[in-house]
Amino acid sequence: MSTATKPKHIGRNISRIRELRGMKQDALASAIGVSQQSISNIEASETVDEEKLQAIATILGVSVEAIKNYSDETVLNNIQNNYEGAVINSGPTMNNNCSFNPLDKVIELYERLVQVEKEKIEYLEKLLKEK
Repeated sequence: MSTATKPKHIGRNISRIRELRGMKQDALASAIGVSQQSISNIEASETVDEEKLQAIATILGVSVEAIKNYSDETVLNNIQNNYEGAVINSGPTMNNNCSFNPLDKVIELYERLVQVEKEKIEYLEKLLKEK
């Protein structure tokens, strides 16, 4: 049984980072000026030439070293430490910043409901007049 470490699969790392970023192969392909099939081939490759790797890293917003050293375990540890650490350190109150006023949304909903009811009344009155 060998204890030698398996080399990193750079293409798979690119795929994982791209997916974490919520980016499709088409978007990455157009950003670096290649076809979607080329991105598919790159992601299937264990190695990627440095020039393409640098271009991909730039588009994904990470360093070349981050792609080369990527591991799911590290990502999960970072998420766990940052999220759970924030919850533990913040105490019982969490800072949830809304980008909108919830009362405005409630008012908007009621206005739409009132409008629907008005349209329903008009329709029923029209039906009564036809009889």
